[in-house]
Amino acid sequence: MSNALSTSDRHAQRLALAVPALLLAGAYISEYGFGLFPCEMCWWQRYPHFVAVALAIVSYVAPPKRAWIALAALAVAVSGAIGVFHAGVEYRWWESPLGCTASDPFSLEFVRCDEPAWTLMGISLAGFNAMLSIGSAVAIWLLLLARDKPTGDRTA
Repeated sequence: MSNALSTSDRHAQRLALAVPALLLAGAYISEYGFGLFPCEMCWWQRYPHFVAVALAIVSYVAPPKRAWIALAALAVAVSGAIGVFHAGVEYRWWESPLGCTASDPFSLEFVRCDEPAWTLMGISLAGFNAMLSIGSAVAIWLLLLARDKPTGDRTA
């Protein structure tokens, strides 16, 4: 049996690295470029993305590569699930079990978890993270299930 990743596996691997990295980049650009400081639940959404990036990087260097890719997708999905919960708090569908504020490091104000810092068409950043993360995790898993023919690379 070949250790090479199939074309669909390679697409899954790239997606597993790109999605959390780009979502984290977007979070930091919105924070430092536009002053949208994160609340505590925003931070909760970032942590699984950090894990996903690390797992995706490991998938490039250590077997079993498909398992690392699948775990990275799971971490992305966890961030999405937290995003669903956070969006529900923002839309007042339910309350947060915590006080849900975080301090802005550049002022004495608190950033609330139940008030979206920014929306587009009524969707908050938490809502966008939920949609993009869950959608991407599903796409990664579907690509891993595709199992097309392996490429010629035997380094997998």
